[in-house]
Amino acid sequence: QVQLVESGGGLVQPGGSLRLSCGASKNFLDYYAIGWFRQAPGKEREWVSCISSIDGYISTADSVKGRFSLSKDKAKNLVYLQMNSLKPEDTAVYYCATVRNELRGWCSSVTHGYDYWGQGAAVTVSS
Repeated sequence: QVQLVESGGGLVQPGGSLRLSCGASKNFLDYYAIGWFRQAPGKEREWVSCISSIDGYISTADSVKGRFSLSKDKAKNLVYLQMNSLKPEDTAVYYCATVRNELRGWCSSVTHGYDYWGQGAAVTVSS
């Protein structure tokens, strides 16, 4: 069992930046792939980005490519989602998710590809 906790959400003006963090109850970065998803009010959960476990392969949705970046800090057992040039349409609850997966060069972009989910961090982009 892996418990995930997101932090770093909040209110930001359009064009601003936020960094979300995802931590786990166990050392998970060496063997678990991590994904970030978001869900806006009244909409389905949407994939944002993911990173593989062993080789750190990263894939990012076109809607945020060039603005959002994903990284991991093994020493702190944290994964970060850096969000720049935020737009009102980025307003959503952001979730990190993980699954034990040691494949190289791949990570899942669908919700059923993950076994464990955090509780979510709310991000509001508004002036």
